[in-house]
Amino acid sequence: MAAKSGEQSAVEVLYRDLHPGVLAFATARVRTEGEDLAADVFVTMATALARFEGDERALRRWVFAIAYRKVGEAWRRARQRGTHPAPVDELGLRAPIGDVEAEALDGLSTSEALTAIARLGPPQSEVVLLRVVADLSVEEVATIVGKRPGAIRALQHRALIRLAQEFPGSMRNTEALPGHNWVDEPS
Repeated sequence: MAAKSGEQSAVEVLYRDLHPGVLAFATARVRTEGEDLAADVFVTMATALARFEGDERALRRWVFAIAYRKVGEAWRRARQRGTHPAPVDELGLRAPIGDVEAEALDGLSTSEALTAIARLGPPQSEVVLLRVVADLSVEEVATIVGKRPGAIRALQHRALIRLAQEFPGSMRNTEALPGHNWVDEPS
């Protein structure tokens, strides 16, 4: 991997590929610090990239694991300061959303979808964001958040049910939701 050797253009390609998803994840979880957290993620990535071992998929998982830890650190800092992030309904982020999101939230704008996902609460929203925005598998998300794959599937399934209830007309086939293939898929 050319980026490991510090090749500027290769690092820029990684940044352009991963930044929108990292920014969307960070902003949805910590609205007031999303930009700063995303920057921290890439500074951490750049300083540790030479030691990274793995393929492109492993790199994506590693970068989002860094983002997950940075979000956790931000929440701990906020608790220590006694401050709270701004209301989620002010979220105006427009980030690319994967096909999974299109299936679950047909007809909703990116902003509406991210706002609705953020209202789910930390466990469910983290799982949906890591599965959809980060495009990570169930097993990869389980490793990052420290839960079993079955728990990730259950959190994701409950999140979809809540989103379907909030936006009843936006789900293509709510009756088929419990067997929806991306909720139950093993990958």
